[in-house]
Amino acid sequence: MDENEFWNIISMFNWKYEGDEDKVLNSAINYLSEKSNEDIYRFHDILSRLLYDLDGIEYAQNIGTYSYKNKNSYFSVDWFLYTRCVVVANGRDYYYNVINNPKEMPKDIEFEALLYIAHEAYEKKNNNEFDYISEYNFETFSNKGKWVQ
Repeated sequence: MDENEFWNIISMFNWKYEGDEDKVLNSAINYLSEKSNEDIYRFHDILSRLLYDLDGIEYAQNIGTYSYKNKNSYFSVDWFLYTRCVVVANGRDYYYNVINNPKEMPKDIEFEALLYIAHEAYEKKNNNEFDYISEYNFETFSNKGKWVQ
């Protein structure tokens, strides 16, 4: 599994079922579940790195209603993570555009379901719980260098 294959799997999302996350992701999960466990882990690693790279104040300040204002104002770390998922779910070109242009972050939208693709593919393949920790922590505020003000 390399980044090209990762983006190929992301491109399998069927957006004609927008609003039904299971149907949107079904083809991608089925495809990934046919891969080796190592490929499923690598998919999760790539996803984690991409989300980690979007974890920064410049991005958080541009997500609409729930944007980061300052350390004394309410900010939903989960909403920011789920908004970063939207960036990845929209494909390679959109992702790299946003990486280079933080003001292009999607506004007031989330796609939490992206976080569970590797889990669901692994469980479908192995009939066992996905118990893998990526080398990248994608939780909000993990990329400390991008939160320096």
